[in-house]
Amino acid sequence: MIEPVALKDFFITFFASALIILAGAAYALLYAWSKVTANSRIRLAAYGAYLVLAASVAELSITAHFSSYWLIISATMLVGYFFAPIGIWHLCVKTHAGHDLTTTEEDKL
Repeated sequence: MIEPVALKDFFITFFASALIILAGAAYALLYAWSKVTANSRIRLAAYGAYLVLAASVAELSITAHFSSYWLIISATMLVGYFFAPIGIWHLCVKTHAGHDLTTTEEDKL
């Protein structure tokens, strides 16, 4: 049986994987929050969370001995994590443009 990760590196792999999830969620939440409140400090915190995400992906790639297509998947994931919150924000803005959420169609009649 082949062990891709040495037992001594198991906890590093586990925590790097968990940090990828947490940092990705923090980046998305902080980015959306920075757009809602128009606060540049929150946007800097979002980019800081993305840097933590990138460092975690790098650590996981080294610890898990990623090579060839796994490195391509990791790089693609990093690009996707960066652009997904931006794209989702623009999609929400375009979808809700021109809609007054405080009134219904019946109230307008």
